[in-house]
Amino acid sequence: MSKLLYIESSPKQISVGLLVLRVAFGLFMLVHGIQKVMGFSAMSEGFPDPIGMGSQLSLIMAIGAEVGCSLLLILGLGTRLAVIPLAFTMVIALFVVHGADPWKVKELAAIYLATYAVLFITGPGEFSLDHKFWGGSRAK
Repeated sequence: MSKLLYIESSPKQISVGLLVLRVAFGLFMLVHGIQKVMGFSAMSEGFPDPIGMGSQLSLIMAIGAEVGCSLLLILGLGTRLAVIPLAFTMVIALFVVHGADPWKVKELAAIYLATYAVLFITGPGEFSLDHKFWGGSRAK
């Protein structure tokens, strides 16, 4: 029975899972960033400014994370560094911008944050530019 419930994953299977996670969440967040780019002029004056940088700069920083870092995440390039601004953006959304909102409003930011934490811990996997350029050998 235990063999039916637990099947060990190979390193390739784990890397495929990380690839799917990176690409899916990179694309999901990229959509949010592109919406901000398209609505920049309408959003720039009223965008939340939770850390006092000004609405326009806060919007630019959010776009930088949501577009630029999402593209890096999809490619698996600088993955651990790319998830830091994405995670920071989600921390601000979860605890500051939506801090007083009900869970159903905050839930999406929490899901993104958890995903970015996993990718920070695990790295991008074998199917990434990080692995192509810097990976390959591991201490055993």
